[in-house]
Amino acid sequence: MTERTGALARDAVTEAAASPPTGDALEDGAVTARLEEAARPGVMAMPSRPTGQGLLAWLRWAWRTLTSMRTAVLLLLALALAAVPGSLLPQRGVAFDPGAVTRFLADNPVLGPWLDRLGFFEVYSSSWFAAIYMLLMVSMTGCVLPRAARLWQSARAEPPRAPTNLARLDEHRRGNVTAEPAQVLEVAASHLRARRFRVVVDETSVRAEKGYLREVGNLVFHLSLLVLLFGVAIGSLFGFEGRVIVVEGASFTNTRLQYDEFTPGPLTDAESLTPFSFTLEDFTAEFEMSGPQRGSARDFQAEVTVLRTPGGVAEEDTIAVNHPLQVDGTKVFLTGHGYAPVVSVRDGRGQTVFTGPVVFVPFDGNLSSEGVIKVPDAQPTQLGFEGFFLPTASVDPAAGPRSLYPDLVDPQLLLTAYTGDLGLADGAPQSVFRLDKTDLTQVTSGDQPFARALVPGESMTLPDGQGTLTFESVSRFANFQIAHDPGKEIALAAAVALLLGLTVSLAVRRRRIWIRVTAAREGGASTIEAATYALTRRGPVPDELSSVLAAVPGAEPAATDASPHDRED
Repeated sequence: MTERTGALARDAVTEAAASPPTGDALEDGAVTARLEEAARPGVMAMPSRPTGQGLLAWLRWAWRTLTSMRTAVLLLLALALAAVPGSLLPQRGVAFDPGAVTRFLADNPVLGPWLDRLGFFEVYSSSWFAAIYMLLMVSMTGCVLPRAARLWQSARAEPPRAPTNLARLDEHRRGNVTAEPAQVLEVAASHLRARRFRVVVDETSVRAEKGYLREVGNLVFHLSLLVLLFGVAIGSLFGFEGRVIVVEGASFTNTRLQYDEFTPGPLTDAESLTPFSFTLEDFTAEFEMSGPQRGSARDFQAEVTVLRTPGGVAEEDTIAVNHPLQVDGTKVFLTGHGYAPVVSVRDGRGQTVFTGPVVFVPFDGNLSSEGVIKVPDAQPTQLGFEGFFLPTASVDPAAGPRSLYPDLVDPQLLLTAYTGDLGLADGAPQSVFRLDKTDLTQVTSGDQPFARALVPGESMTLPDGQGTLTFESVSRFANFQIAHDPGKEIALAAAVALLLGLTVSLAVRRRRIWIRVTAAREGGASTIEAATYALTRRGPVPDELSSVLAAVPGAEPAATDASPHDRED
């Protein structure tokens, strides 16, 4: 027989042999029927269109199509492809580069808005990504649960009855035996039980099977995959993720209003967050001083005082890279840092109208930072300042102001000033890192914009007595990512179980052995037949059948038949 027909025959026999015992599972007629069915085109295709009429027939067809293994694989592939834009395009809310989407939109004024409308900057929270995920969950549930039931039945099933023609199987032996048939069967059964086969003894045969653990591994693998999907879904539905910038000496309380950015799941109760708070007492950072990695962060950590419960005892803790603060399932990660110059501003009346640290956002690896200072309480006109903070300042006429090193070696604050209406009174939301210059006028000195470079302790006085700004000192700030994912433990346990189940299903060989003894009619030697069949693509275990026959008392050397896959038609 040809290689393709032989492969089809093997698959048909495998399917028949793997099914629970329902009689002579490998009878010639059954094998022929399975072979003919396997040879027909389209057996592994999608479910055919409904032959009946009416809505119910179409609904059954749609359900069979959605819950087929092929559909589940296609949806899994679609989910993987849908996640690709999340890796290639900037995403909103990314802690290490919060301004990436804004820059992309500015650099791509034609393509950017269309990508934004389609949700490509918020891939993992977009409606189309959620739709693919939900379809995959439904498909996997309808596909895996029935399959798991079949695997469970297969794992508990007894070895099937011996087929009529044992010579059709992978390895076949035939010989004579002088001992009593009952004794031969009992010895063979004892030998197989000692090798941990599941054994059933009939009047004329022994049927044994080993490798049921493979089906258990398959069962664990399929169920773990389903649980993994549900674990991720639980985290997405009931969890949240937020980000907050905290300056040294300032505190954070885990309430919705305290977050700079907060992304809850659809079912998250934002009013019942874990009630804890912490104060950033000190932030330290170490940088490489020389070599090709000069300026790279070696280590940074935040020393905090934590109140894990309202009115509880304050505890000192350290938040560092890969060492988050954990409070009742909520984790606080340290994801970034920068500088917050401390300034004080006097208005045209000489009154101090602002004092405190102002966060400047880093835009390169040496922590060159940009920011604004808004003073809405200044009189007779509101004041705004815009500029750069450079921890190690260098002003290049061609490249402009930049920092040469991320640590505080030569800190400078470079500012220009604006007067007018900051646009805060109309209630419209406004970024704290940008000035709305619609109703502002830049302060000038002669014909040039008014700008100054300040070191700590220096002041700049605006022309015409409009006010004064003093650069007092420099504080550090830390960027924290706060997340609660109630499904992560479920997903982790499912992932571990999935790997274990897959390993077991690939490593264990499931195979069957049949021993049949036919008593002599006229007092001669009885005939013994033995055959083995592998239910996996790997062949039978070498010499396993020989060891069984060697244990049989009075057995003569058995002849070995060629494998049915090696015979010619």
